[in-house]
Amino acid sequence: MKISTKGRYALRMLIDLAEHQGEGYIALKDIAARQGISKKYLEQIVPMLNSSGMLQANRGFQGGYRLAGEPRDYSVAAILRLTEGSLAPIACLDCNPVGCERSSSCATLEMWQGLYKVIAEYLEGVTLQDLLEKERSGGEYNYVI
Repeated sequence: MKISTKGRYALRMLIDLAEHQGEGYIALKDIAARQGISKKYLEQIVPMLNSSGMLQANRGFQGGYRLAGEPRDYSVAAILRLTEGSLAPIACLDCNPVGCERSSSCATLEMWQGLYKVIAEYLEGVTLQDLLEKERSGGEYNYVI
């Protein structure tokens, strides 16, 4: 599984909004400048986050974006599912039941399912709050599987 630029930038944008949560609505140009991301690229990510209810938007003068909820309520898994579509390491796991005619005799299916479970559980356990606290402390990640 490879996380795209869209997924990585969405995380950076949401962490930035979490970090500046007490400042009201934050303009995309400010996030773009702080994160070193093009404003145009952020404009492509915002509709996904906005339609999911993760963001609140305010148009006009003093407009911008802010988190709709608390940083602890946003799992990395939920954010990546929005931007990437799936966390599954292989395409056949995107279907339930498994969408492959060979699934009943596949020697590797259980391994892929186990990997998927570990990925999903790990990313469900990491929130924007966790990432924000790590960034503030300057410490190392201590996420155990």
